[in-house]
Amino acid sequence: MGDRTHAHTGAAGRAATAGPPASVRNVVLVGHSGSGKTTLVEALALTAGALNRAGRVEDGSTVSDHDAIEQRRRRSVQLSLVPVEWDGCKVNLLDTPGHPDFVGELRAGLRAADAALFVVSAAQEADAVAETTRAVWEECAAVGMPRAIVVTHLDTARTSFEEMTRVCGRIFGHDDPDAVLPLYLPVHGPEGPDGHAPLTGLTGLLTRRILDYSSGERREAPPSGGRWEPLQGARDRLIEGIIAESEDETLMDRYLGGGEMDLTTLVDDLERAVARGSFHPVLTAAPAAEGARQGVGTVELLDLVTRGFPSPEEHAPPAVTTPDGTPRPAPVRDPAAPLVAEVVKTSSDPYVGRVSLVRVFSGTLRPDDTVHVCGHGLTRPDGEASPNHGSDVRVGALSAPFGGQQRPLDRCVAGDLACVSKLGGAETGDTLSDDGDPLLMEPWVMPDPLLPLAVRAHGKADEDKLSQGLARLVAEDPTMRLEQNQDTHQVVLWCMGEAQTEVALERLRGRYGVQVDAEPPRVPLRETFASRTAGHGRHVKQSGGHGQYAVCEIEVEPLPPGSGVEFVDEVVGGSVPRQFVASVEKGVRTQAARGLAAGNPLVDVRVTLLDGKSHSVDSSDAAFQTAGALALREAAADTRVELLEPVARIGVLVPDDYVGAVMSDLAGRRGRVVGTEQSTGERTLVRAEVPEIEISRYTVDLRSLTHGTGRFDRAYARHEPMPPHLANRIREAQENGTKVS
Repeated sequence: MGDRTHAHTGAAGRAATAGPPASVRNVVLVGHSGSGKTTLVEALALTAGALNRAGRVEDGSTVSDHDAIEQRRRRSVQLSLVPVEWDGCKVNLLDTPGHPDFVGELRAGLRAADAALFVVSAAQEADAVAETTRAVWEECAAVGMPRAIVVTHLDTARTSFEEMTRVCGRIFGHDDPDAVLPLYLPVHGPEGPDGHAPLTGLTGLLTRRILDYSSGERREAPPSGGRWEPLQGARDRLIEGIIAESEDETLMDRYLGGGEMDLTTLVDDLERAVARGSFHPVLTAAPAAEGARQGVGTVELLDLVTRGFPSPEEHAPPAVTTPDGTPRPAPVRDPAAPLVAEVVKTSSDPYVGRVSLVRVFSGTLRPDDTVHVCGHGLTRPDGEASPNHGSDVRVGALSAPFGGQQRPLDRCVAGDLACVSKLGGAETGDTLSDDGDPLLMEPWVMPDPLLPLAVRAHGKADEDKLSQGLARLVAEDPTMRLEQNQDTHQVVLWCMGEAQTEVALERLRGRYGVQVDAEPPRVPLRETFASRTAGHGRHVKQSGGHGQYAVCEIEVEPLPPGSGVEFVDEVVGGSVPRQFVASVEKGVRTQAARGLAAGNPLVDVRVTLLDGKSHSVDSSDAAFQTAGALALREAAADTRVELLEPVARIGVLVPDDYVGAVMSDLAGRRGRVVGTEQSTGERTLVRAEVPEIEISRYTVDLRSLTHGTGRFDRAYARHEPMPPHLANRIREAQENGTKVS
């Protein structure tokens, strides 16, 4: 970050290797879709010497987006690890998807990293930058994760680095705008006829040097002519910002007294402030021109990562407990300490099988080690632990991913990351520890998937493969949830949004060879009686030999919501023998479970057995079961049977500008707003109750309505009567043999 001579420290064709934890940097790249994260990772890898001048690995692949789905979609859909070497450090670059549907991959990257680069595009609207990245910025701030900002696409027409710096200061530095300041200012070449002015270099505000990349190689020179005077104000503000974060309280007095600030002191204070997470420098970068060895600003960015960002030794690890919840001391960030590691991502390789990306927090992981797997059961809808949790597993090969390759490693030390094959059934979020001392790391928070997708096997041959494929999907991505709905008899895959559902279906068909059909999910309806009524059940058959004879009289009355089905015996005089009263109840309950009007379970009624008749020879358990069912059906024919629909209790968090639109939209979904609360960051939480049939796609619609800025949660509240016109439509569909979602 000061004046230094730089040379390639990596080498294309070999894996970056880690020394002690102090020489490791784990950096996650965060940004909205299209901000240029993947391009930036490739530019950094080229500058570090990990790629050839064509920007390729030796096998011809790129370092990111080498998955077939990513190539087809031209969009990152999964976390990618790209390890490079720079200035004696191993730098693990974690490239995350920008699309909100793949937030699970982003959360995994945050868990594995010790610092974050927020990548924002100068070519996109400022509001898009604000709303899609602010929540992640606040999460990082809450845990004190160091952050820096990289502005991309400055060679696009009508873009301004100064404007983007102001936007970043407003969005990310709302508590302290002077903590979000540029270290370098861009230098542009002549503007072309299309309005584009290529980025050719940088001006270092602290060093007062021009960093010229126009030849494809970085060269330093002093500013010429009067180019420096207009930049003095930006330099003064940067120095003031650094001094404000300095631990040396005498610096401000010296600065205000007109004393010259020593460059080495300023750089050291800057690096310490960045590592503490109290100062967030703004930089810019651009990919290398064809045949060039370095992209603009990539050297400065790598310098910031290696000198300003903390090593794993400086970043507190997550808390650990024993499997029964007893707190244990924090992991010691030492390669010689007992092993504590975590599976931050799980994927499937068509040749190797399941591959786990592991972050080692303490100790050293080696091939053929025996480790204990312990987990929270994050992928289980019922909360139960995976059958592999609590077991000892022998570690397979360790490797470092690079493009489409896996380069072998002989160990993974504390603070480093590695891919592990044949780790049994370990899932994302599982803890690996010494087999003699099982430990469990504190889980990271994952959002609930809110978009349901019902799937079924296309044919008989796909039924077994479907369950296996779905199990692998949810094991790989904890933001997916699998549900076997007992009411609708559908297999439902809950996802974050449409893009994730499309990728899930593509992986089922392509990776796991399962032909599946998607269908709209159905909501679990219920039925109840609208008023008190009576029913007569008569089941009499004489066909020679032993006959069937049973008669019963019942009364049915509605009960308050949540009462279920009550059965009361008020028979007097033995008209229904005692041994057959239970048979009538069984017949009534069986019919109630089947439903009456539209094939949905009957609830919230009391059925009273009043009278009946029996025969000493022909009466039987089966006969009275049938009579009880007939009596309930007859009672339903004499009154109105209401359809009950599930109602969800939702909370919608949106910027204040969208509150009116959201409340109007909820009203159009038959929703009832029950209150609003002011939240932080000029946002409002709208609480409402909405029929579930109206919000099956609400996560998609809300994103569209609020331009990606709104989010919501939902929970079941109760069942309520459905409006008659909708209930009639469902009954008609039932009679016609069609499905209504």
